[in-house]
Amino acid sequence: MDSALSTVGLPIALGIIMFGLGLSLTVDDFRRVGRQPRAVIVALACQLVLLPAICFGLVLLFDLPPLLAVGMMLLAASPGGTSANLYSHLFRGDVALNVSLTAINSIVAIVSLPLITNLAIAWFDADNTVSLQFSKVLEVFAIVLLPVALGMAVRSARPAFAERMDKPVRIASAVILAVLVIGILLDQRENVGEYAAKVGAITVLFCLLSLAVGFLVPRWAGVTERQAIASSFEIGVHNATLAIYVAVEILEETEISIPGAVYGLVMFFIAAAWGVVLTRFLVRDRASTTVDA
Repeated sequence: MDSALSTVGLPIALGIIMFGLGLSLTVDDFRRVGRQPRAVIVALACQLVLLPAICFGLVLLFDLPPLLAVGMMLLAASPGGTSANLYSHLFRGDVALNVSLTAINSIVAIVSLPLITNLAIAWFDADNTVSLQFSKVLEVFAIVLLPVALGMAVRSARPAFAERMDKPVRIASAVILAVLVIGILLDQRENVGEYAAKVGAITVLFCLLSLAVGFLVPRWAGVTERQAIASSFEIGVHNATLAIYVAVEILEETEISIPGAVYGLVMFFIAAAWGVVLTRFLVRDRASTTVDA
């Protein structure tokens, strides 16, 4: 996808999204981790260990071609997206925990995402085609952390502005992701039917499993319901834009971005449906988790 959309639009889009994340973060969000370590540790264990293992099993089960397999593992390694906090708010999760997890995940992903992706590239024998070298890891580091740091600085200096920009940035993030997905699908329009047949079912199943694991494992570990809801959306709503960016701009292989693009199409609907299931069937204290009218 060698076009203005990828070479200019994609980095700018991801920068805007990560800047928006920064607008919702403060230094206290990192400090809060120490006050609720169990919820954070369990959620990170799900994100960094369980999800890649589940995704790897699904990839083997569905017998994906190497590049699509790498794309799925890249998606699994991507941290929570900007919409995770919004879903948590709508369905009465612990949004403060979401923000803390987003802050930690944004940093941890700098190490975990290249590690998991490179392992996938080696396992599926895609190393002759793509590679995520150290210089490219630094590029990911810059495109992720610098906008986040800038957003945090703006929030610190202009908290009222940051509050006003919260909703517009979230809406812009969803629109940006939609544009990226459409652009990728148009670029690969000759293969869209084939890709949908190959990764449609696995992306839907992976999204469902991510959301379920994000809720059930923390509950089994003794985490509160509100924290488990937050964990569910943080783990289940992946940053598809980051996965697409790494695939197209860093690995320079559009086919690797297809799982992220397909996931980006179905994620919003599945997460909304899951929120309804949570509030109506799985959460005992429904009075405190009812969605606002």
